[in-house]
Formats: sequence, C-alpha cells, structure tokens
Amino acid sequence: MATTRIDLDGRPVKPITICMIGAGGFIGSHLCEKLMSETPHRVLALDVYNDKIKHLLEPESLPWATRIQFHRLNIKHDSRLEGLIKMADLTINLAAICTPADYNTRPLDTIYSNFIDALPVVKYCSENNRRLIHFSTCEVYGKTIQSFLPKDSPLRQDPAYYVLKEDTSPCIFGSIEKQRWSYACAKQLIERLIYAEGAENGLEFTIVRPFNWIGPRMDFIPGIDGPSEGVPRVLACFSNNLLRREPLKLVDGGKSQRTFVYIKDAIEAVLLMIENPDRANGHIFNVGNPNNEVTVRQLAEMMTKVYTKVSGEPYLESPTIDVSSKEFYGEGYDDSDKRIPDMTIINKQLGWNPKTSLWDLLESTLTYQHRTYAEAIKKAMVKPTAS
Repeated sequence: MATTRIDLDGRPVKPITICMIGAGGFIGSHLCEKLMSETPHRVLALDVYNDKIKHLLEPESLPWATRIQFHRLNIKHDSRLEGLIKMADLTINLAAICTPADYNTRPLDTIYSNFIDALPVVKYCSENNRRLIHFSTCEVYGKTIQSFLPKDSPLRQDPAYYVLKEDTSPCIFGSIEKQRWSYACAKQLIERLIYAEGAENGLEFTIVRPFNWIGPRMDFIPGIDGPSEGVPRVLACFSNNLLRREPLKLVDGGKSQRTFVYIKDAIEAVLLMIENPDRANGHIFNVGNPNNEVTVRQLAEMMTKVYTKVSGEPYLESPTIDVSSKEFYGEGYDDSDKRIPDMTIINKQLGWNPKTSLWDLLESTLTYQHRTYAEAIKKAMVKPTAS
C-alpha cells in the first residue's frame, strides 16, 4: 500500500473513515478488499452476514486488522445506525433487494428495502453533514424510447433513442400492474429524495447506477452459496445451470440486450468517487461497459463456451431451452429492451473507463464458481460418521 495517495488534481488524499452499509455483499466485499489492500482508509462494515468478508476480518494479525470493524446489524431496526454514520466521514449505502424474481413475488419487501429502509440513512447523513455515496441501479431508466418506435423506423438505429444518459434520458416504466417495476420506482424515488436533500439542505452526495457488475462472489448459486430456493439474476442463473449440467433457460427467447462490466473495473470507479469528492459530489454516474453488449441469448452461448474451457466438461446436446417470462418469473413481469450506458460524465469527471472484455470477465467468474461448486460438492460428500 502506498504511504500517500494522490487525487486526480494532484493533492494528497487524507485517510477517512467509511461507514459501509451492505459491506458483506458482492460489491461490498470487493470494495472492502480494495480499501484494505491499497488505501489507508478505515471501514465500519455493516451487514447481517460477513461470509464474503471473513477473509478480511480474520486473523487479527492481518496488516489492516485495525482498519476494519464488522458490525452485525439490520438497518431496518437498529438504534446503532445513526451513531455509526456520525463516526464516519463518508457513508456508502449498498443495501438493497435487487433480484428480479423478487420484484414480482415480494413487491412490498422490494419497495420497503429500497426506499423506506434507505430513508434513515439519507436523513442521518443530511442532519449530521456526512457525505453519502448511494448505490442505485440502471433499472431507473426503465424502457428506452427506441422500444416504442415502429420496428421499421430508421430512428431505431439512432443512439439518441437508446443510449442512457444520466442527465437527459427519461425514466419510462410499465403499468402499475407490472410489479416488476417496483424496484426501479423505489430506487428512482430515493434518488429524487437524495437530490432534493442536496438542493435544499446541502447534502453532499454521489449516486451510482451500476450496469450489471460481474465477478467472483456475485449473487448466489442456490443451495451452494445461497438459499436453496430462489431465482438469482441472469448470469448466476446461467452459472447455476452450467454447474448442474442443465440447459440454460432463455426467458422470452433471450432477446433482451444487456452490457456487463467486471467488478474490479467498477470498484476502481468507486474508489475514484471516494477519493475525489470535489469531482464526484452532486453527480449521478453510470458505471458500466458499453463495449460488452450482448443479447441474453448471446450471453448464454458465450458462457457455455467459457465454461467448457474452464471445466473441461463437454457441451450439452441441448444447451438452451426457451421459457416464457410468466413461467419463469410469474405474473406481472415486464422488462427493458436494452441497457447501454453513456459514459461521458464519468469519463469527464473521473477519467474512468472500463478495461475488461466480456470473455475475460466471464472466464474469471466461471473459474471461481466452478471451483466453489466443486468444493461444496466435495464437502457435502464427506458425511460425519456415527459415534
């Protein structure tokens, strides 16, 4: 770790204390790793679970042991929250329900988790003059203007109608009965509240809109590193199918288009936000990789090839099957057609650009998941003997 870090304007970066809510999750675990290994900053790590950061907490002889503290709490009902925020210079809120299958089946939990539960965090930061980096979602954009144009319209080829810009793109959602938009609406409303706190009460904030961050420790593989029941996001769903030698399920033909960015690239962007507050405050940032755009069907095909390489297992005779969104997610599901981030603002303010190709990030992720799955199966086969 460098003794003195320099910000983008050539000034020394002062060590700060960060209250990280949701530190035990996928993004939080990678951010904690980065902060411990490369910076002098201190982290108050808040979460219900710490499995993904246990390697940073034990043993006490780790070189950063005095710079990270784990606090097991649920922000819904814990009186310690305000005190921990007051102890820090910066709060990063990563807590959320962000699994598409839950948006239909648990819309109330989704709205409460992403809006109601986030309210005290915003309130405490504003009242105590603490800076806030809040993690939102690319889903706040909803559907593109392109999706409403006639199929034969030449405007469909114009990026102005489908590339998503933080400061100009509208947020277009489906009807109220399409409960899939409960997540996006809750996330947009908390964004508006944060923005209003900044305008009226001087809250120093940065809002992050992640576009499909991918890498080791993401989501869960049902029954292996997560609950036995449940439907994780698309990449983890496909990973689960590959690991279990099952066909990959393509919802509504896999026509939707998505972009994917490697978690380590994305964490570099977050570190720039942390250490360059003058450049990041008051901004909303897309963090994604427009060069890694594929349809969900193309993603399935590429993952099948990558997995065959990392596992040595042969292709399935029928590698994919088509399922309807109603069958897979239930009533009330709806989807956005494509999500391609405009990178102008983050490039201008922070000089950040993603580096990792889709193939390389899939290879890293699937290598980790194949190893984790193999270890879990091996462990499950070692049963204790009767005494």
